[in-house]
Amino acid sequence: METTIGKRIALLRRKKGYTQDELAEKLSVSPQAVSKWENDLSCPDIMLLPPLAELLETTVDELLTERPSKPETSLVPDEERKNLDDMIFKVIVNSSKGDKVRVNLPMPLVRIGLEMGMKLPQISDNENLRDALSGIDLMQILTLVEKGVIGKLVEVESAEGDIVEVLVE
Repeated sequence: METTIGKRIALLRRKKGYTQDELAEKLSVSPQAVSKWENDLSCPDIMLLPPLAELLETTVDELLTERPSKPETSLVPDEERKNLDDMIFKVIVNSSKGDKVRVNLPMPLVRIGLEMGMKLPQISDNENLRDALSGIDLMQILTLVEKGVIGKLVEVESAEGDIVEVLVE
């Protein structure tokens, strides 16, 4: 399946937590221009590609070219696995309103939280986001990590456009 430049721009913009308006302002273009790029109705001017790539923390080449990327999630062989106590559990929240929250917790702390009954929806006051996260079972995530799965394990987008990623490194 081909990923267009517009889809790549939209994906990278959301990952950085920018709204279309914010990206437009940073590039001195209209929000409608950004919308047209993301909907593949037009493309950014060639002179905008370097600053756009810089804002999105990518390269012009990566914006223009679809390339197979390394998997975001992988299964690490037994002999290459880190000790679970040396791993970090990360939750990244990019709200549609531009708020960014990053939580990095040592896995031993996550294990203690699970023993106390912690659940992922407790990280947000946003009702739509809590609903989107309610089906995520932290105990299953811990089991996957113990079996050698690392990287981005969950990505959830709420109805309002809030994006939450759960990673383990």
